Amino acid sequence: MTTVDEHLERILAAVAPTRPRRAGLEQAHGCVLAADVRATVALPGFDNSAMDGYAVRAADVAEATEDAPTTLPVVDDIPAGPGTPAPLEPGTAARIMTGAPLPRGADAVVQLEWTDGGRESVAVRRPAGRGLHIRRAGEDVAPGALVLPAGTVIGSAQIGLLAAVNVARPPVHPRPRVAVLSTGTELVEVGSPLGAGQIVDSNSHGIAAAAREAGAVVRRLAGVPDEPDAFGKALHGVLGDVDAVVTTGGVSVGAYDVVKEVLTGTGSVRFDQVAMQPGKPQGFGLVEGVPIFTLPGNPASALISFELFVRPALQRMRGLAATGLPRIVVTVGTELRSPPGRRTFVRVGLDRLGDDGRPGPATVARPAGGQGSHQLTSLAGAQALLIVPEDVTEVPVGARLSALLLGADSGAILSRMGWADTDTTDKGTGPSEPIAR
Repeated sequence: MTTVDEHLERILAAVAPTRPRRAGLEQAHGCVLAADVRATVALPGFDNSAMDGYAVRAADVAEATEDAPTTLPVVDDIPAGPGTPAPLEPGTAARIMTGAPLPRGADAVVQLEWTDGGRESVAVRRPAGRGLHIRRAGEDVAPGALVLPAGTVIGSAQIGLLAAVNVARPPVHPRPRVAVLSTGTELVEVGSPLGAGQIVDSNSHGIAAAAREAGAVVRRLAGVPDEPDAFGKALHGVLGDVDAVVTTGGVSVGAYDVVKEVLTGTGSVRFDQVAMQPGKPQGFGLVEGVPIFTLPGNPASALISFELFVRPALQRMRGLAATGLPRIVVTVGTELRSPPGRRTFVRVGLDRLGDDGRPGPATVARPAGGQGSHQLTSLAGAQALLIVPEDVTEVPVGARLSALLLGADSGAILSRMGWADTDTTDKGTGPSEPIAR
């Protein structure tokens, strides 16, 4: 059998980042920068006030106190907006708003709360040091400075920064377009009445959601019948419009395994028995240059296979490191058995409670429910996939093993709960370390 690592290596060797292009900020959101971005302007672009208050010369208010305020005539009113204010003469003040340009000659801004708020003259009750409440031009970003390096995922803060430095169309790797096809004549769309022998097509919805979470733009095709012509038509109907195709079902050794029947010998597609549980039947290859991932049909097997093989590939296609899911090291809280020669991925919940119910020092993993390849409830309730290595058949309580964190908010969950035994240098779906007791 092929190992998990061999299958993943073959996949990653065949996929590449999407071709870079320039995109408007709305379209760039969620993409990955394909090249360094440098500022075209200074940020801030000019000296301006950080507070509502009064622009002054610091020397003029150096002796101001609550008991003996310094009174200055107010010679200007400077709102935020275009234009250049008149220079500030010694012994005067200018009323100024947050973000308004600082008048030449002023070297401090006295916040409104330190004054009587006067319009024609102002009583300043505290001294202001030079530079107080002034944002200097270029103090955040100088023109030409690197603001975002290649490989940065463009989120809301990055969009704001790009706009602030006047970069309208950054170079990005477009998010990969993925078609999801689930096969099976027995499948019906969710919400439809079920006849005898029919089941709801959950795979296409689950895999489509996982692909979106991995940063892809998804096109979901409803259940495709177990008919070679129907599958071939559905597949070739999307190949010209997508960057990858993910299928579920039809890859085992049954009489109606249509995916395997149609794709065997097509392009570079190869079907393997991968030494893992769940999800042994796998396939992958290129058809007309498009990566095709053929996953098992059992729901838990399909979703776990996606996390192990498709997610890292989509990361590479987005222009990121193909690290897969984040990895932590956990303490096993329940005795486990695993078949010899297979890497087993156990759906587990995580906690930090000891036997007495009090917070414990280590992250403890326990099975989240039934581990059958068809059982979705345990996967939906799991926080991680515990990795039992191929050469381990019995896992005692207290053993230390790697686990892959599930869920889009996994990092935030760890941080919020203060789980300290995270392996921050070892990420992804590669080989797991031996059991440590």
